[in-house]
Amino acid sequence: MESIENITPSAADARVSAVICNYNGERYLRDLLNSVAAQTLPPSETIVVDNASTDGSVELLNREFPSVRVIRMQQNEGPCPARNRGMRDAAFDRVLALDCDVVLAPDCLEKLYSAVARDPAIAAASPRAVADEDPRCIQYDGAFFHYVGLLVLRNFYVPVERAVGAGTVDVDAFVSLALLVDRGKLLAAGGYDPAFFILFEDNDLSYRLRSSGSRIVCVEDAIVRHRGGTEGTSFRAGLYPARRVYLHSRNRWLFILKNYQCSTILRGIPGLFVYECAAVAFALAKLAPIAYIRGKFSFIYHSPSALTARRATAGARRVGDRDLVRGGPLTLWPPLVASRGAAASGRVLDGILQLCWRALGGRP
Repeated sequence: MESIENITPSAADARVSAVICNYNGERYLRDLLNSVAAQTLPPSETIVVDNASTDGSVELLNREFPSVRVIRMQQNEGPCPARNRGMRDAAFDRVLALDCDVVLAPDCLEKLYSAVARDPAIAAASPRAVADEDPRCIQYDGAFFHYVGLLVLRNFYVPVERAVGAGTVDVDAFVSLALLVDRGKLLAAGGYDPAFFILFEDNDLSYRLRSSGSRIVCVEDAIVRHRGGTEGTSFRAGLYPARRVYLHSRNRWLFILKNYQCSTILRGIPGLFVYECAAVAFALAKLAPIAYIRGKFSFIYHSPSALTARRATAGARRVGDRDLVRGGPLTLWPPLVASRGAAASGRVLDGILQLCWRALGGRP
């Protein structure tokens, strides 16, 4: 991984639009917008794209933040159309793209901008996201692609003092809760794909950017606190919603079919089969087998459009899967493997997946 020497941005050059995607985030917006306004390198404009919220989000914005531009979507079709709309409507090419449930450290944007200002090949820079309930614990620090369609997350739930890194590092994927992006590169790559609705949409866009030759970096000393997530889909406190089972069942395969090269899929067949068996067992354990089955039928329904999109990905490709896709380690949420039996099962699954991949010549 390559380190990048930071430079101090010039305020005259740092014209940045802050674009916030909001859905029923009334309880989060005040803290987020205050943290945006308090940046040492403040954005030149702030836009909130509201995804047809049913709480008091818009009223709060109108009452307490009159200088914030509000774009109201007619219906909630997931964060993808809202994020794309915000990037298109932004006044500047550098966009600080935020979900509503984050709070930025005061120098977050300055450090992100310093990291990307040196290299026009950088399409996106993500900060280090720490858990709001325990800021000493890392949640997201950039990621790499696992051959079964997941992300291998760096420093996942590792204490900050034990994290492995080198300041600003190249990664292959981001988590979309907070990013400084070159909106021209993201929109040229097709932006976020609404077919995913939510979950795996950041895997998909990250892959298209990286396979086309753009860089993605993680700036480890730029910090955001990640708060509650999206009700009904986020995994919090041991609760795994049936809707998330459905989306995982559908979207992981949409991502694989749309993006991975045929050689990767063929090499991955044994591991893909093993992981699918584990996914079935997990859905049964969470009393959500119907959601899992619905996800597979929805994948079949959407597969023709994924195959069409696959041709566009292949046509823009500059980097092959041998340089992008890895065999592990598998990243599992700590609450999922809190018990001794679950932890042992996770280690066995990870070991089998890595063995299958390496046996067929895949990159570790």
